[in-house]
Amino acid sequence: MAVETIEVSANGKWVRVPALEIRGRYITVKGGWVKTAVIHDEWWLESELEDPETCVKQLRAQRSHGLRADLFTFSQKMPGSTPKYSYTTELESVAAARTANFKEWWEKLPQETRKNVRRSQKRGVVIRVVEFGDELIEGIAGINNESPMRQGVPNAHYGKSLEQVKKDHESFLDRSDFICAYFENEMIGYMKVVYKGDVAALLNLAAKTSHSDKRPANALIATAAERCAARGVLYLTYGLFNYGNKRDSPLREFKSRNGFEEVLTSRYYVPLTSWGTLSMKLGLHCGILGILPHSLITFGVDARAKWYNFKQSLSRCSSMLERPNCIRQTERSNPPAGSNSDSEAVNTRDGSSQQ
Repeated sequence: MAVETIEVSANGKWVRVPALEIRGRYITVKGGWVKTAVIHDEWWLESELEDPETCVKQLRAQRSHGLRADLFTFSQKMPGSTPKYSYTTELESVAAARTANFKEWWEKLPQETRKNVRRSQKRGVVIRVVEFGDELIEGIAGINNESPMRQGVPNAHYGKSLEQVKKDHESFLDRSDFICAYFENEMIGYMKVVYKGDVAALLNLAAKTSHSDKRPANALIATAAERCAARGVLYLTYGLFNYGNKRDSPLREFKSRNGFEEVLTSRYYVPLTSWGTLSMKLGLHCGILGILPHSLITFGVDARAKWYNFKQSLSRCSSMLERPNCIRQTERSNPPAGSNSDSEAVNTRDGSSQQ
């Protein structure tokens, strides 16, 4: 089976990478020290992998033909915490809102979050679903171009052309909603939700910092939960809840405030080489966030933020973001930096058509 190439979007840029097509799914390899084979777009697919052994055999056979991996990993569809296979299994922490009953979801929200949704309505924010087209693309570009920095880190989508923005968002259009927040005909926030059976996944969420007092992010999530309930969707997911040992982060706090909680699913790891086996024994497959203690991760995140702020001040861009105000808004309304899908998942595009 020949190795081909597909386009992958990582950190806001599209690149071509080797990929192996097996029964309609593409498998790519990521990682440095430990090269890990992953199912492309796995987070957004409608069904889980049905024949993992075929993938394992094909990957082992391809090691001398360009696609070399030490491990193969795949997940079980939510809420599958009970393992179906005999491979090494680890529980994956998924951020999920239970949306089968909108009233129950709403009543479990913190009082402050419910107030923020109502405040958004009172301050003139209108939420509507927008078709994929020029209006949507121009609105998203306007949000992306509000600032070259987004809450203390570089904004990977700043300055993109309309064609680039269109390319970033044209995946899964047949089963997606673009839910947008408007104030006086200006798009001030948007969310892309991908439906996959009885589970939906939040693919993008961004809002203008200049309008954070209107709480557009809270209103967008509430609308998404309501639409999921109307469609009979059991869960709305928002990436991971815990990222390895990184806990108590502003992003996790934002998710918790908006009705997301931890749901555990099974993730499988299959060693393909002796190095892959050793890496799993040493825990290297977990990556930096799974190896370092929380205190050291927090120190690194804070140091990075201070470095970017220092660079900002040197380039006379401090007026783009006011850090103290940003922190307050992060805790209550705006999605923190890292809530866009580029930070939580690599988005792909096959040779014929697909954050």
